[in-house]
Amino acid sequence: MSFREIPPIWRLPLLILGMICLLTAVLAGLARVALDVPDFAQAQAGSHGALMIAGFFSTVIGLERAVALRRLWPYLAPLCAGLGGVALLLPLPAGVSPILFCLAGCVFFAASALVYRQMPALFTFTLLLGAAALLLGNLVWLFTTKISLAMPLWMGFLILTIAGERLELTRFLPPQPLAQRIFISVLAVIVVASALILFGVDIGSQALAGGWLVLALWLIRFDIARRTVKQAGLTRFVAVCLLLGYGWLAVGGLLGLAGAFASGHPWRDSALHAILLGFVFSMVIGHAPIIFPAVMRVKIPYHPFFYLPLAALQLSLVVRVVGNLDAWWGLRQLGSALNAISLALFVLTLLVSVLRAAGNQEIAK
Repeated sequence: MSFREIPPIWRLPLLILGMICLLTAVLAGLARVALDVPDFAQAQAGSHGALMIAGFFSTVIGLERAVALRRLWPYLAPLCAGLGGVALLLPLPAGVSPILFCLAGCVFFAASALVYRQMPALFTFTLLLGAAALLLGNLVWLFTTKISLAMPLWMGFLILTIAGERLELTRFLPPQPLAQRIFISVLAVIVVASALILFGVDIGSQALAGGWLVLALWLIRFDIARRTVKQAGLTRFVAVCLLLGYGWLAVGGLLGLAGAFASGHPWRDSALHAILLGFVFSMVIGHAPIIFPAVMRVKIPYHPFFYLPLAALQLSLVVRVVGNLDAWWGLRQLGSALNAISLALFVLTLLVSVLRAAGNQEIAK
């Protein structure tokens, strides 16, 4: 182990901070649909998006990047992000949490810039754009206190980060100049659309949705998952997660083109969660058996049971989206509750898998 690294056991507190953000964000999301939750989560209903993206995802993605860089200072990003989420739960001045999130964004952007400097390529540039989106989103929330204005940038952080990581794998496929030109054009649209949103231009959100839709189609067409889905075991499971996620990104893009990203639009909840749950969490479920062992140095052996939380997430999201589109409040509440259950089932599946691997290792001794 390098003296610049943090041992896996010392990374656990950072992961715990992220899980606190995730749990509170999920409960706060249930509060937003008028379901009974503990008082501490009820009070955070308005901070649901900040806790989930600037808190949870910023922590776990920042931790992953810090481990990959093998330096100490990048760990400040997940530390500040996790503390920023916890700060929302404490009786602290309102500006403490956004400031911590901004510090996390600054460090994460610096770490992403280091990655790009070490390996200048389209995929590392895409990761850098994702980091910039996170930082800008945090700054927007700090100076405007409006999560709705920060949300397109926060979503861009997640989408671009995932796209950049998937683009990295296409390097092992035969080069396709047209595919690369299309990808660069999509990045340009996303950057311009994000700028339009920042300056209050109404068409910006629809242009951004169009960029995400084309990106979804690009991933469906060019991602290596179209080939690996024909294999077996974990490789196939990951591919299934990816392809389902790309489908949900396309759904979110289509709804956004219809104006669903506008505040107060009846389809807004469907558009946001098609991307944040359908796309992002499908990626999380698919990559957790690979990334979690790399970060925490524990084994997560693949088991077909992994398909259960994935299927639960897809079905629960369909219920939620249909409830929103037809204005069936009870169906939307049911879908939201099932979303939370599917995420809990995913976490439980990981824990059981870790314990199962540890037990098998002990028996082998």
